[in-house]
Parts: sequence; C-alpha cells; structure tokens
Amino acid sequence: MFAPVYFDYNATTPVDARVLEAMLPHLRGESGFGNASSRHDHGREARKAIDEARQQVAAAVGAHPTEVVFTSGGSESNNLFLKGAAACIKPGPIAPVIAISAIEHPCVRETARDLVRAMAHQGWKLREIAVDDQGRIDAGDYAEALALWPRLLSVMLANNETGTIQDIPALARQARAIGGWFHTDAVQALGKLDVNFRELNAAGVHAMTVSAHKIHGPKGAGALVLDKRIELRPLISGGGQERGLRSGTENVAAIVGFGRACELIAERLKQDVSRFADMRSELERGLMQLGATVFSQAAQRLPNTVYFALPGIDGETLVGKLDRAGYAVASGAACSSANPEPSHVLQAMGVAPEIAREAVRISLGSDNNVAQIADFLAVLSDTVFKLRRLSALAG
Repeated sequence: MFAPVYFDYNATTPVDARVLEAMLPHLRGESGFGNASSRHDHGREARKAIDEARQQVAAAVGAHPTEVVFTSGGSESNNLFLKGAAACIKPGPIAPVIAISAIEHPCVRETARDLVRAMAHQGWKLREIAVDDQGRIDAGDYAEALALWPRLLSVMLANNETGTIQDIPALARQARAIGGWFHTDAVQALGKLDVNFRELNAAGVHAMTVSAHKIHGPKGAGALVLDKRIELRPLISGGGQERGLRSGTENVAAIVGFGRACELIAERLKQDVSRFADMRSELERGLMQLGATVFSQAAQRLPNTVYFALPGIDGETLVGKLDRAGYAVASGAACSSANPEPSHVLQAMGVAPEIAREAVRISLGSDNNVAQIADFLAVLSDTVFKLRRLSALAG
C-alpha cells in the first residue's frame, strides 16, 4: 500500500521520538510539572530542566547559555528583537531607519512595517534591501542602504522559499562600521547548516532567531540568541522571566523538547546533509527534463530545498493534484499561504508574476529517500501531462 510522502520540511518537521520521550515526563506530571518560579522541589525541578535545555540550545548554536532567551517561536523572537530594540533607541538628529532584505519572512517584514507605523512620531523609516535574480543581497543596494545609517538591520541567514544562503558575516562586518544593531533570522538554517553565534557575533551580528519545530522539536518553543550588551524593551511584561525580557510561566515540556532537538542536531547534520544534496540533484535533473525553471539554482542554497516552476502549470493547482496523489509539497511559504499574491521573494528576484504563480517548493527531510524522488518524478510527469492536455482541450 502506498504511504503518503511528506516533502514540506521547511514548513515544519515531525517531532523526533527521542524528543517526545524527553518531553513526556513533563507532560504527564511525572517530572518538572511545577512552576519554575516556585521555591519548592517541584519548581526547582522545572527550573533545572529549563536550565539544562538552555545549555543544550546554546551548545547547538555556539552561544553562552545566558545569551539564550526562550520564546514561543520564531515570530515572537523576531518581534521581540525588532520592536524591543527600536523602543530603546533614542531619537537623534537623523530620522532612524530599519533596513531589512526584500525577501524576509513575513514575521520580519510585517513587524518592520508595524514598527514604522507605530513609531512614525519619531520619524522611523523602512528601507528594503534589494536582491539579485538568485535571491542574494545586491551589494550595490546594500551599500546604499548602509549610507542611510540604519539603526536596525535584519537579513535572514537562509531563505525559507528558495533556500538561498546569505553571507551574513560579510554583511554584518560592513554594517558594524555604522554602529547599527544587526539581527539574522536563522530559523531555516538551524539543523541544515553549521550555525555558530559566537562567530557571527564576532563579525557584528547582535541577535539571532531560532525555532524548535523546524528541527524535529515541538511547536511553541523558540529562542532569541542575544548579545547581552543589547538593550531590549520586553513585549510581554509580568513576572520578569527570561532575564525580564519575556514574562510568563515557562512551557517546560516544549523547552525541554527544544533542548533535546538541539542536542540531536550534530547527529542529523552528519547523516542528512550529503544525502539531501544527492536527492536534490536527482530531483532537479528530473525537473529540468520536464522543462522546469529552478529558482536560485546558481546560488549557495540549503541542501534540502528546491523551488521550481513548470511552464503553464499553476502552482496551487499542481500542489492540490500532488496532494491527492499522496505528496505533500508547498506552493510557497506555509506561513503566508492565505495571501493569494505571488511570492514576494520571487517578485524581489525579478521573476514575472505569471511565472511566480507557477512556483512549487519541495523541502526534503530525514525520512525521505532517493526511491521517493524517483516515484515522485514519475507522478509529477503524469500529472503535468494531464494538466496540459486539459488546458489544450479547454483552449
């Protein structure tokens, strides 16, 4: 019997059995179910579990445990840094600018727009940094953006749609000269690349966002990895948890799961990265034979990500057909699937809207194999043939 195949790991990943095993005692009330702020044994047990998880996350990203601020996920972490940092920047003689890349995830893009609207009385302005046709930061436009002396900058480490990887150390070194605070969203990079905050921080990165559910951990846990010299105003006020930056009773089970998922990253990197690259090459060969355009193919990309378009085939339609055939793929970013407009990432890359509407993303994971790729290409070929025949009949 055919088992459905999941090809949407950039959207989310299944919880690893070993992660669930670490979480279960905290969910069942067998261990660490107390409030971590309580002074009794149950509270101390919960605090110990959180402290251990903080060490695990820090070790996975090359940070010190005191630099890890737990949040509910990537979106909250990005909001916490951008809004929290902006609130602590004193107005000067020049209107403050926040500069972000034109291909940021909506939780950075919309946050930056909200920030500018909310702080219009201080003259805040938004500057989007252009990318080239491969989704890489345009060097000339970046220099022009830096000439505005932005107080905040945010450029993602790896794009969730195309998989394009940015040279964050080089960008941060350039930004350091103007004294801006530099943030990178590393949600898609963690678990697929060697992410080291200490090295990034040395280059000029002040904050980095990571999330559990992209690395086989639970939804509802993430972290902002933060240079302790940076002052933030908290989004959530209350009991002062997380160094006063994120009040609220901690989700111990999810944080423990996040820590265990981070602990498993090194093992997954060794096992998966070369295998992903082999599967991606096989997949792209088959796609090219069908006449597909593969976006960002000339750029350095995440080894598991393929974003493509087939001429004359609507992306949403193809995703639906493949889903009924047992293959879970995406027509863009799951977080913005309610938006009918073509991908803002592809538009920023100069892709024509009609081609952008044909875009489909495949993101591979640890449960995928070469046999699934071969079977998928056969199903895709048949599906495309039928769709084109219907189109010809309708025409």
